[in-house]
Amino acid sequence: MTALNIRLGTAVAELQRRVAIHEALNRASCSGGGEEDIVRVLHKLTGFPVRSEDRFGNPRAWAGPDSSVQPAGVAPARRADVLRRAERERGPVRDRDLLFRVVRPHGEVLGVLVLADPDHRVSETEMFALDQAGTALAVELSHQRNLADAELRLRCDLVEDLVTGTDERSALARCEAVGHNLHGPHRVVIVKWSGPWGDGKVTDAVGRAATAGRLDFLLGRRSGAAVLVVRGPAVDDAFYEQVSKELGSPDCAIGVGGPCDATGDVPHSYQEALRALEIRQNSVRPYGLTAFDRLGIYRVLRTGDHDAHTEQFVREWLGSLIDYDRAHHGELVATLTAYLENDNYDSTAATLTIHRSTLRYRLRRIREISGLDLTDVDARLNLHVATRIWNVTTGTH
Repeated sequence: MTALNIRLGTAVAELQRRVAIHEALNRASCSGGGEEDIVRVLHKLTGFPVRSEDRFGNPRAWAGPDSSVQPAGVAPARRADVLRRAERERGPVRDRDLLFRVVRPHGEVLGVLVLADPDHRVSETEMFALDQAGTALAVELSHQRNLADAELRLRCDLVEDLVTGTDERSALARCEAVGHNLHGPHRVVIVKWSGPWGDGKVTDAVGRAATAGRLDFLLGRRSGAAVLVVRGPAVDDAFYEQVSKELGSPDCAIGVGGPCDATGDVPHSYQEALRALEIRQNSVRPYGLTAFDRLGIYRVLRTGDHDAHTEQFVREWLGSLIDYDRAHHGELVATLTAYLENDNYDSTAATLTIHRSTLRYRLRRIREISGLDLTDVDARLNLHVATRIWNVTTGTH
């Protein structure tokens, strides 16, 4: 009877400990302290160093004897194997000196709890605490995800309304609610990727690129493209490089609209961004960034059904020179462009970093091959327009 009472007392004490663990973690979950509180309480309950990670293994919160020191991690390949095992077993699993608890509500991995146990001293009670902390963290991370999704939807709706036209007072209030200052110059940026979009993959990559570039922006999705409303200075080629890096591919085209100072002008900037994007995609170099401000004469030329006429115009005035350059790896079109832009020998030679005698030779060859008189006013005008269009459509502007 005494042995039975001892076992019963032990079971009651263990139950009480587990109830206390559950209540402590529940209080941490409801405290408003978020992930950090749950990790801190788990460490207090177990005495072992603890950290939480995102799905990629990056630490987010940690607690231990010295909270400034994070528990050591594991190699990515081995970590992936451990997480697959943890998902199958639906509870904490050990890998050498570490215990892992995958936080996976509704089938999606939102995070991982890692408890360091170098001496293999963790008891069943402490394993229970780790499991319960995983449950509490699942609630917290699900709540954070829901808030993030709600804010993303709000921002997407806001971007949609801004680029299609909306009431200024309402737009200002809604922007303030999501922490964006709509006052001051803005411009619209459109990013189109040739690969599969997946579940927000491209939008997330564009957002990371914009954050890395320290842009002040709102981000949404529209017509199979990521759309940003950016506050401040112009967006340059560095943004394309950053987006390519985040996507792991250079196969994206970016159009940048002109600046707008009023909410009612954002749709106009959006149309300019579409125009710049269209020109980039239809050019010889379809991937990269094209800004409407840099289109020059091409800004007033229509595309679509009129592209054939534009191409015919370029061929009429530059066709023989283009063909010569392709056949002989020449630079006659580039030389003509620089000459028409600079309008004098010295500046042109300096721009091309060639000698004046080389420039004279090339200009003579241009006259011979094209049959055109470069001193004729009409010929110079048409050639200037043709070279501007050629430089834009080939991505050399």
